Amino acid sequence: MKKAFPILAVLTAIFLCYAAYQALVVAPTEKTMGDVQRIFYYHVPSAWTAFLLFFVNLVASVVYLLRRNAKADAVAVVSAEVGVVFCTIVLVTGPIWARPVWGIWWAPGDVRLTSTLVLWLIYVSYLALRHFSNSAQMQMLAAALAVFGALDVPLVYFSIWFFRTQHPQPVIGGGGSIDPKMMNVLLINWLAFLCFAFLVCWARYSMERLQREVEEAEALEALRGLEQSLHSSGGTKIGLDQISSRPRAQ
Repeated sequence: MKKAFPILAVLTAIFLCYAAYQALVVAPTEKTMGDVQRIFYYHVPSAWTAFLLFFVNLVASVVYLLRRNAKADAVAVVSAEVGVVFCTIVLVTGPIWARPVWGIWWAPGDVRLTSTLVLWLIYVSYLALRHFSNSAQMQMLAAALAVFGALDVPLVYFSIWFFRTQHPQPVIGGGGSIDPKMMNVLLINWLAFLCFAFLVCWARYSMERLQREVEEAEALEALRGLEQSLHSSGGTKIGLDQISSRPRAQ
């Protein structure tokens, strides 16, 4: 698997360049908005990728809550981190696109904009909570927050169906229309973004697992050192199992 990563990374980089060429050169120019509409090929795939990663985070968090599975917990952390990156791209590209089209950077009170910002804040809070402590209680609390945060994803996606917003009606599955060439370019860019997200998650997951193994080894070494010091000082010998099974002081 380690040998495959550089090859996949190179292929993904080539695919991203090809997708950028499709978005900036091949895709037809939109009649009303002009070339500024081309940011659509980055804004929408970033949102879809973020939604997918937050769904992965939801599933992994539920698995952790039910089974206390360490691998599921690592997947939850990684998917949230990468999901926040793509959600940040959405929040940055949106105003850049909106300013020349709507005449404003941000529309206060717009349900889709507000719910997207809330979604970003929830997962940033999730990551802050995870980095604050690695205790089992904090992991459970963060997993519960992730389940709550995932409930905002359908609100973001379906907001333009049920509320009046600055966003136009959806061009996919919502009565709108899109040029077939534009749709092809959109899907190409989304696939390229998915490949890139997969590579980042793969690398980040490996680092997360390695970091946890190092922390466990350091904790075990500290317990062994404590046992040896107690034994050499003439104190009561305490086994590693006894130390690890004792409740933590409050």
